[in-house]
Amino acid sequence: MIELLQLNPTLFVIVAGTLGLLVGSFLNVVIHRLPLMMEREWRGECASLLNNDSISHELEPFNLMTPRSRCPSCNHEISALENIPVISYVLLGGKCKGCKAPISVRYPVIEVTSAIVAIVVSIHFGFSAAGISALALSWCLISLAAIDIDTQLLPDAITLPLLWSGIIVNYFGVFVSLEESILGAIFGYLSLWTVFWGFKLATGKDGMGYGDFKLLAVLGAWLGWHVLPVVIVVSSVVGACVGVSMMLFAAHDRSKPIPFGPYLATAGWIALIWGDEITQRYLFGTGAL
Repeated sequence: MIELLQLNPTLFVIVAGTLGLLVGSFLNVVIHRLPLMMEREWRGECASLLNNDSISHELEPFNLMTPRSRCPSCNHEISALENIPVISYVLLGGKCKGCKAPISVRYPVIEVTSAIVAIVVSIHFGFSAAGISALALSWCLISLAAIDIDTQLLPDAITLPLLWSGIIVNYFGVFVSLEESILGAIFGYLSLWTVFWGFKLATGKDGMGYGDFKLLAVLGAWLGWHVLPVVIVVSSVVGACVGVSMMLFAAHDRSKPIPFGPYLATAGWIALIWGDEITQRYLFGTGAL
């Protein structure tokens, strides 16, 4: 099978796209449940500190596998046939089979996005260590972006393992050298940390969360320090444009913070695929001036 995928790039693209749909279905579970798991963990810790056994007993097992997925409106358990990526959503008309409550369009959007990202990565890298690693990174970035949009959290349960994974991957020189990876992690974290404290000292307000520092450190660890300017510039420009648009056209409350993680994740994925080309063209253009 490995030899077949190596010799047949088209087959690898098809397999990656199909796997992307299935992984996207799982990412929906992660996006929904991981913040709830974190909240329950915090409640359990508070109950332990307060010696409140009643709260501790209320916290039944809840993780990415247990209990089975169900409708939040009527508790109808989702069967395997109702959980086929995209197809089930279309056949059900975007509604629960039990109570006909609407199902968020985000579910098929995440599944399709996961598949498209997988196809682009497989075309760009082919069946290789870089291709398999890039798929894992891309899917993690999707989950982080969606969780940040929902909760303004970037869970350590994803960012920290992803940070160490980037260093381990580049120990074998998959994307960059180990030295570039370590420097990328350091500079990625410190760059936003410096901006955070500069803004805080100037205004007395928090401009971003510590999760953003860790996410940029992750991107530095995977892609090296030299892509950090591209990631920062692209994420800042896109974030500023979206933020201004929301204020002008969507009546967004200026006092309500806008999560920066989705823009970092998007810019990081762009840098993963086209970072070298963007950097070279930018430097070439600067040199031409």
